[in-house]
Amino acid sequence: MGLSDVLHRLPTGSSARQLFYGVLIGIALSLTATSVNEYFQERKRKRAPLVFEPRPIELRSDEVVDGVAGLIGNTPLVRINSLSTALGVEILGKAEFMNPGGSVKDRVALRMITDAEQHGLLHPHTGSRIFEGTVGSTGISIATIARAKGYEATIIMPDDVAEEKVKALFALGAHVERVRPASIVDKKQFVNLARERAKHFGNEEAENPAKAIPTHHGHLIPTFSSSVIVTTTADDALADGALMSPEEEREFELKPRGFFADQFENRSNYYAHLDGTGPEIWRQTSGSVDAFVSGAGTGGTIAGTGQYLKSKKEDIIVALADPEGSGLFNKVKYGVMFDRKEAEGTKRRHQVDTVVEGIGINRLTHNFELALPIVDDAFRVTDEEAVAMSRYLVHHDGLFLGSSSACNLIACIRLVKKFGWNNGERVVTILCDSGSRHYSKFWNDDYLAKANIPVDMHLVDRILAGDA
Repeated sequence: MGLSDVLHRLPTGSSARQLFYGVLIGIALSLTATSVNEYFQERKRKRAPLVFEPRPIELRSDEVVDGVAGLIGNTPLVRINSLSTALGVEILGKAEFMNPGGSVKDRVALRMITDAEQHGLLHPHTGSRIFEGTVGSTGISIATIARAKGYEATIIMPDDVAEEKVKALFALGAHVERVRPASIVDKKQFVNLARERAKHFGNEEAENPAKAIPTHHGHLIPTFSSSVIVTTTADDALADGALMSPEEEREFELKPRGFFADQFENRSNYYAHLDGTGPEIWRQTSGSVDAFVSGAGTGGTIAGTGQYLKSKKEDIIVALADPEGSGLFNKVKYGVMFDRKEAEGTKRRHQVDTVVEGIGINRLTHNFELALPIVDDAFRVTDEEAVAMSRYLVHHDGLFLGSSSACNLIACIRLVKKFGWNNGERVVTILCDSGSRHYSKFWNDDYLAKANIPVDMHLVDRILAGDA
């Protein structure tokens, strides 16, 4: 008996006939919805592999960049194949180690120096000197750009950083001062010393302008930021704010200056990523990004990049990767930078030591304060986990990365596991620098053994499986 026979047997206008039509329409709609869903799922499966279809880097004709500065930024976004396949998502790393100075800090150094030039605070080839306190990477970036633009550089850094960074600074012609790690409230802390060197630049001995500390300040020049210090060797007559003739003004500009860049508090750090890194990631992913993960030292990367991505997509997750010994994890999760040992504001760098360099800090910088409203989550990463990830990436992906990059990728796994993602969601992070800057510590098994940090590549497998 066919469908027409069934309809003829049902009374016209009966509830049975109406029910039959309702069931029939429901079945038809269900079949249609299923077919449409299968169609779009099949289209999605066919499109997905094309996103990362291998192709050469495109080179345009008559495209020549202007010196070292032209090489900074526009770094590739690389798929971390091993982690992406294991998790069922796309883990994408911004290859910042491909910048000419070897790290993400090239962006910050360039922006700080360029902004100072645009505000008339620095003039190249005038004998001016840039001062900065850093654990290494920013110093190398400043020394690289300073040399290219016609400045000298003085870098003050803790004496426990990897030797490779010190050697790179010397090779770039920077003056390097190494001091014992100390609290930010200590006058001998490396950032504070860099500030003092810049303040006194105007009165330093000409034969060694980077070392001597006189008893009087140089002539301070008003700046665009309360944290940035600029001094000049110009005479009192030229520096007291009086009206100057064009000749005097030119003479004033050509006098050597001391410039304290202050990456921790300088907003140029934040804007380097708000205007550069964030837009690049958005463009490279065609706006398809679900989370951004980054560590924080100064806080500029996570604040600037995270803020831009949030402005384009409100529900994107911005997460912090924080190493042992840092207080930022507690600040994001619980609102207060403390642990069981010490209260906020009294922490020391070596209260809990870590082999991870470049990220982690025990005070709030102005740049990280900009990140607090947009950071959604935080993940603490142990030294053992960071070491394991670095070895895992070399073995499975051929990626030779530094400690902060490894820390970021552990946090990526934790985030994916926490939200139960496994359907192609995209997580972007920063691959800050290469492992070549970390031979003497992070990539030195003897050093790690003495520090009681095990090297267990299989730890990453256990984290991926949810067993660690």
